[in-house]
Amino acid sequence: MLAEAVSFLIDALIQPFAAVLLFRFHAVWLKAPMRNPVGEFLMALTDFIVLRTRRYVPSAWGFDTSTLLLAFAAEFLYLTILLWTQGYGFESFPLTGLLAWTAIKLLKISVYLLIATLLAEAVLSWVNPHTPLAPMLFAVNRPFLQPLRNAIPPVGRVDLSVLVLFLILQLILIVPIDGTERAVMRLL
Repeated sequence: MLAEAVSFLIDALIQPFAAVLLFRFHAVWLKAPMRNPVGEFLMALTDFIVLRTRRYVPSAWGFDTSTLLLAFAAEFLYLTILLWTQGYGFESFPLTGLLAWTAIKLLKISVYLLIATLLAEAVLSWVNPHTPLAPMLFAVNRPFLQPLRNAIPPVGRVDLSVLVLFLILQLILIVPIDGTERAVMRLL
């Protein structure tokens, strides 16, 4: 019963916090404008730890490495606690396996975040195309959609590049990411 409660809490708190940190990393990397209600909320939610970490972990190669490191640490903590709640016997700590699994999970979360932003942008383009979120979503999705838009002409007035990117992202989740995750699970 305690394991179920702990599992629920880490699923509700730690994993979403890792996803928020990862989205912040991607938004900064893609230079998305964060002056909107969602962006300001994400910044306020993560500033308490990101700003402190930036004192010790500088940006490298134009990436917000402190935020990425924090997302990695949060996901690592989540996976470690998850294994503990599932009764994993930590006779020897599987550091290599957990590090690899964390990297794969962050990649998987990144793909899901991209799918979510594509879906949000598509829905908002029909409902309210001038919402304050539109510039942020456009900035996050543009680097992935633009090559497809250049290659796939619209059919009538319908842009099929979003649908094609959805299919590509689903294939990425099914083939390389799930296959790699299964291989990494053997290291645990």
